Amino acid sequence: MSPLIRVESAEDLGPQFVNNPDGMVGLDGAYSIPLRYGGALWYFGDTLIGRRTAGESLWYPGGVQIAAYDMSGHHGIDLLRTNTGAMVPTQDASRGIRQWSHIIDGDGDIRQLVPHLESEDRDEYRVWCLHGIQVDGVIHLYYMVVHMLDSGPMPVNFEIVGCGLAQGAPSGWSFLRIPARDGILWWPASQPQFGSAVIDGRDGFLYVYGVRRDDAGVQRACVARVRPQSLTDHGAYEYLEHGPAKWSPRVEDAIAVMTGMPNEMSVSWNAHLGCWLAVHSLDLSGAIVGRTAPKPWGPWSEPVTLWQVTPPSRDYPVPYGSLIYAGKEHPELSPDGRTLFLTYVEFEEYFPHLVMIRLE
Repeated sequence: MSPLIRVESAEDLGPQFVNNPDGMVGLDGAYSIPLRYGGALWYFGDTLIGRRTAGESLWYPGGVQIAAYDMSGHHGIDLLRTNTGAMVPTQDASRGIRQWSHIIDGDGDIRQLVPHLESEDRDEYRVWCLHGIQVDGVIHLYYMVVHMLDSGPMPVNFEIVGCGLAQGAPSGWSFLRIPARDGILWWPASQPQFGSAVIDGRDGFLYVYGVRRDDAGVQRACVARVRPQSLTDHGAYEYLEHGPAKWSPRVEDAIAVMTGMPNEMSVSWNAHLGCWLAVHSLDLSGAIVGRTAPKPWGPWSEPVTLWQVTPPSRDYPVPYGSLIYAGKEHPELSPDGRTLFLTYVEFEEYFPHLVMIRLE
């Protein structure tokens, strides 16, 4: 049986990355990828550059729902980068992330890491961050391509096109999208979107987690494995299927190992608990939960609430319910595994919050 998680204390350290010299006024995602020489690359999703208008919603300026094209030069947002990065050196994060810097391009602007293709119109398609890992000095970034919709129930609406893998080096931060056997995207929308988390399983394999929504609307996570030397070979991935640690070369055989997460999560080895720890938002409930397992593929425990987000009050009307998402852990910030550092995003505020958890 996996050990039960018990929280001794918890504190929300507030929104991070707010004060910067680059005109960045909001971002989400906030994956962290430990680097071989220390510190971590933090990998973000949509990154807004410009200004906010006080007293009105970021997503409903003047009370009108913003359209996808309005994020590029309208309503105070001069620029939209759909995925960006920051260098975060090793530090004591108990008072928040104090040392960090955006990755900048040759013009001095915040750099988009994984590029668009020429066929992907920037007003119609976005390239969002998933997780990544460094292998033999090369950084590998999983990403998701989405098609933006003009209308829908959410303040920003989209449909998933698929996800893939890019690679690059920290020397120039130039990433290339690696094609699969039958196209640039490795897993289309009908399949799990692998790259939600990737870990070194300490057994000669890397394990990659992918989420998909089933016909009943339930988000389910599957797991694949691959040898590190074959990470960029789409055909080398194996998928956990029914049976005790039975693996199949067919993604169609992949089974769910846990449920209830959006497209983002984290998995890490926790020395304090002596097992694997998965952290994710529980749907859009505002709960950030943890699960434990003896192996990277499970069996995973039921979720335990690590932190419950209280939606903030607004001085202006917001025509949608509070959206809490992107829950995940950043194990490289933890000194011992007993102290956890988690992030989540509240959509209207649109900055990652850092939460410090102390386990019993």
